[in-house]
Amino acid sequence: MNPRHPIHLDLRAVATTAAAQNGFITEWTSDSFQQIKALRKSTPEEAKSSKQLTDVMWSSIDNNDSKDLDQIEYAERLDNGDVRILVGIADVDAYVPKGSPIDLHAAANTTSVYTGAVIFPMLPDDLSSDMTSLKQDEERAAIVIELIVAQDGTVKSSEFYRGSVQNKAKLAYSAVGRWLEGDADRYSKDVAIDGLEHQLKLQAQESGKFHETRARTGSLNLYTIEAQPIVVDGQVVDISVVDQNPARELIENFMVAANTAMAKFLDKSGSLSIRRIVKTPKRWSRIVELADQYDFKLPSEPDGHALNLFLAKRKLADPVHFPDLSLSVVKLLGRGEYIVVRSGQSHEGHFGLGIQDYTHSTAPNRRYADLITQRLVKAIIDGKPSPYTEQELDDIAKHCTEREDAANRVERFMRKVAAALLLSGSIGESFEAIVTGVKEDGTYVRLLKPPAEGRIVQNEHGLDVGDKVHVRLLSVKPAKGFIDFRRI
Repeated sequence: MNPRHPIHLDLRAVATTAAAQNGFITEWTSDSFQQIKALRKSTPEEAKSSKQLTDVMWSSIDNNDSKDLDQIEYAERLDNGDVRILVGIADVDAYVPKGSPIDLHAAANTTSVYTGAVIFPMLPDDLSSDMTSLKQDEERAAIVIELIVAQDGTVKSSEFYRGSVQNKAKLAYSAVGRWLEGDADRYSKDVAIDGLEHQLKLQAQESGKFHETRARTGSLNLYTIEAQPIVVDGQVVDISVVDQNPARELIENFMVAANTAMAKFLDKSGSLSIRRIVKTPKRWSRIVELADQYDFKLPSEPDGHALNLFLAKRKLADPVHFPDLSLSVVKLLGRGEYIVVRSGQSHEGHFGLGIQDYTHSTAPNRRYADLITQRLVKAIIDGKPSPYTEQELDDIAKHCTEREDAANRVERFMRKVAAALLLSGSIGESFEAIVTGVKEDGTYVRLLKPPAEGRIVQNEHGLDVGDKVHVRLLSVKPAKGFIDFRRI
């Protein structure tokens, strides 16, 4: 396969058009630039937190090239065997007050959009990658979530307060993951800061306990392939697959614990909150049918424990096809959405995580729902009235859900465009593939390498999801994201 594809396409222009067609604002107003200019001259008083936590061994783990760092973590064992966990969340609200020009832009888009060719950030880079980013060795204002965790992994208590923090180590998922897996010789240099190795091992241990606790409540162990185009000088040179490793699991488990604690804190404080939910699947009967194909009997009513047992067995029996099975289950579960919940009000919760109380609060640089949650919790900490009415929050929640769907459309389309470009020099070549969908409009496959998705337009009859096939590339239309194959 020739990564120097013969078709030239301005990916940045294609991404900008796709984002605009899906309703995203891709340019900043002059008022936004004036707001940034004023912030450069003077740090907001609100960003000067009182509780000094800059001596704590904070660290962050994110993608190699991430600059918009939202959260940092710390853990320490207490004398009674419990573990104290701190999660610091960037105080974005201090720099982006409600109703300011930048806030209006963020409220319109509600999320950062990552296309591979260009990022359309929810906040200007001057903020998300600098002033409100928890960069290494820089003192920053944060909202701190403090959890006291028992030896069995249950959260005994939680506390929320403002703090001044300083990230001691900006780490990457890839290096920390390999180090946690035992490749110490190669990756020890990445954690070579006094006390950091012990710190990360303790975090990993507590992460495992969080995972086990969630598993007991029905959290689903799903793994779908997340493909990302690699673009160099405007050329798509490869498509990488995000590697699931212990470092990603560590951060995921910590963030779920923090978001759960945040939801419970808002509820206990009598506050309205925006919750992240995944409803009990309406298409459970189809999930039951899917399990029947593997001779596994699921109960007739939705049961997260039983579904997770089925998934665990299939992952062990057929790890190659497991991502595609996971994808089928994810689609049948339905999308996540944001809703407004009053204190004490019952709701469906998050079926996928097996959690009743869950919000989004740990990524205020990238998601507007998290910024709203931050404003709600700060009002409680400061003893002030809620900055939003229930109707305002309801409108925001619905808009965040709609914009998230739109962002997914843009990102999915750009992955198809990038894959079509990458394959444009490989017309006539054959590939191994897995059938990922059989619909009225066609039969769809994902190549094993590169993980590109396309449609079989010849000899597709008789195929079903999960079948492994050989296909020949017939044609591509990168501008439309079309990739067509023939079954051989």
